[in-house]
Amino acid sequence: MEVLSAPASAQDTKGINPVIVAVPKEQTPGEQRVATVPEVVQKLTKAGHVVRIEHDAGTGAYYPDNLFTAAGATIVAGRAELFSDAKVVLCVQPPTVADVEMLSEGTMVIGFMNPARNLDAIARMRDRKITAFALEFVPRITRAQSMDALSSQATAGGYVAAVLGADNCPKFLPMLTTAAGTIRPATVLILGAGVAGLMAIATAKRLGAIVEAYDVRRAAGEQVRSLGAKFLELEINAEGQGGYARELTPEEKAQEQQMVSAAVARADIVITTAAIPGRKAPVLVTKETVATMRPGAVIIDMAAESGGNCELTQVGKTIHEHGVMIIGPQNLPARVPFHSSQMYAKNLQSFLALLITKEGTLVTEFTDEILTASLLVHAGKVVHKPTSDLLNGGKP
Repeated sequence: MEVLSAPASAQDTKGINPVIVAVPKEQTPGEQRVATVPEVVQKLTKAGHVVRIEHDAGTGAYYPDNLFTAAGATIVAGRAELFSDAKVVLCVQPPTVADVEMLSEGTMVIGFMNPARNLDAIARMRDRKITAFALEFVPRITRAQSMDALSSQATAGGYVAAVLGADNCPKFLPMLTTAAGTIRPATVLILGAGVAGLMAIATAKRLGAIVEAYDVRRAAGEQVRSLGAKFLELEINAEGQGGYARELTPEEKAQEQQMVSAAVARADIVITTAAIPGRKAPVLVTKETVATMRPGAVIIDMAAESGGNCELTQVGKTIHEHGVMIIGPQNLPARVPFHSSQMYAKNLQSFLALLITKEGTLVTEFTDEILTASLLVHAGKVVHKPTSDLLNGGKP
């Protein structure tokens, strides 16, 4: 393949030590996203940096090579050339062991790392003295909002979940008045009112459904109501650290289950989003509750990849039980890759601003609280303790 390069003028910026940034094509099956977009590439190249994009890296997200070239990037044919002398690698999914073998010592890799499921690659990054930042560890503080990739991708996932529910529901979502009579609106229940849940609520409301939502955090009620949905309440406050919910006590779980089961039974579409970081997803919809649901009802279990909020969910599969369709989707943001890539790329752009100085050099001391929190591997050590514990009993 012919290598496509940006015009020399786009890469010759005086007074800047160019940082070579590499963006590989994602290899995980079903992954359509790309870690950068032409808009971000243009800003990096105008600042004097070199951006290399692997051939067809953006095709799945509808960003063809020519758009990247026009923005100042260089398109390269293979990964060996892509990673050669690269100082920063931007990715969506974690790098493979094979990718790590091609990186030079000290290369910075930034993306989702999913440490518990990628211990081999993390161990290899440690051994090869690669520096890795895990975007899922970016703290949820005001200053880091523009870098919060978990939230940006949850927004995409919540939207897709609502559309997926509507697509599989045998009913109209809005109320319709026709010559054949009035058709009542469908009822959509959202379990979990975090970022994904709120986007699912907003989308279902726009589609005309009656929307109810539940979250163990009382603070979520105001946000749910502001979107025009009904908030189901229990006298429980399960607000945890970092904006997440804490685990409920056995008594609280029994109260929650009773109320949620009644709401599930009357819903046409149920979208579940509840997750606890680092833990198996809580079961909110039991098999007994599924048996009480209306024929034709649909469950979209957004927590399928972490165990599922529905007891019957099978990850990556659609099953039918008691006339109910239960969908356990994987990687929902990849179903809207154009905009999810755009948001993700801007998250990375903001994160890079902490790593690259105005003079164009990479910082070597990660004292910023955002960098400290998201640092996974550095200088031959796994510095994130839970991951280190998984690897070797807590010894970095």
